[in-house]
Amino acid sequence: MQLKFKRDVLASALQTVAGVVPSRTPKDILKNTKLVVETGSAVLMGTDTEIGMRYQIPEVETESTGEVLLPTARLTQILREVMSDEVILDVSEEMLEIHAGQSEFRLPVEDPREFPDVAPFNAENCYAISGQALRQAIKRVAFAADDESTRYALGGIFMELSPTQIVLAATDSRRLAVMHSMSGVQGDVSETKSVVLPRKAMTLLERSIEGDDSEILIAPGDNDVVIRSGGCMIYTRLVEGRFPNFRDVLPSETPVNIDLIAGPFHNLVRQSQIVTSDESRGVDFVFSSGLVTLKSQAADIGQSKVELPIDYDGEELAIMFDPRFVGEFLRVLEPETTVNLGLIGGEDPAVFRCGEEYKYVIMPLARDA
Repeated sequence: MQLKFKRDVLASALQTVAGVVPSRTPKDILKNTKLVVETGSAVLMGTDTEIGMRYQIPEVETESTGEVLLPTARLTQILREVMSDEVILDVSEEMLEIHAGQSEFRLPVEDPREFPDVAPFNAENCYAISGQALRQAIKRVAFAADDESTRYALGGIFMELSPTQIVLAATDSRRLAVMHSMSGVQGDVSETKSVVLPRKAMTLLERSIEGDDSEILIAPGDNDVVIRSGGCMIYTRLVEGRFPNFRDVLPSETPVNIDLIAGPFHNLVRQSQIVTSDESRGVDFVFSSGLVTLKSQAADIGQSKVELPIDYDGEELAIMFDPRFVGEFLRVLEPETTVNLGLIGGEDPAVFRCGEEYKYVIMPLARDA
């Protein structure tokens, strides 16, 4: 079997699928990606058994059919280093030969029949959302998930699907990010479905989305979800456990509301973080007439005080946050974005809002008595 690829096309496809390939696994065969060639088309597959991906590679020249396991890490390195615009793969049962300009490589291969199958996307009834909206939603909530939690559901991203909107939410019990996006359906879908997906799968999905005008199709099952993003298909098992009722955490009213510009406020938060430590993470956010002041102090490091003029004329209010949690939220926004900060009191949850579609709740830190 012989195949000719554009080097950048094959490298891009391999890089996308490599995101699902485990770096450590007792099953060494999973460190490969499987290439299947049928009647002029090539599909690249990877899986860690929990998450699987299929990627349709465009612009392949071949008159062959068949399949081969590609050693992901070494082939990625080869494609990164060779200078030729075209790459030719010659495949036999025991050997993969790679020709790129004046460079040639011979790598042993394993039996592709031993590799777990990744089924194609065949759903006729599914939910649909624009690629731009879903990519933004994932970016705005994924950072709030907790991979280290003993409550496993908190390590995933909650997704509520309906014929008119998709809601994404993530929390680690200290902060909560919630994003609403408009959606539609393909086929016969009328119910609302809620699932919890692994953050790894959602991150892979975000990276796979190409172009703002793409449409993403999502078909949830009882124990898994299959998603199609252009020429890429992602299969993932659902996260076990119950996701908390996040709507109960969202403050219904906030007596104090302050508008901030994301870019300048983020710069202020980054400055305040300089004089913090693992033992003294807290930063005082003090809102007074026309000014916000951030104060931090850490033993053996020093102290800081940074200020920013704001549009606020209410009574002084102080609240202590972990600046990492504020900074991670501001980092996913465009610098010119207007953010509304809703406060109840110095010891109550605070909520950052970007319109009605995006909300981010942070629990304040307790001050030392």
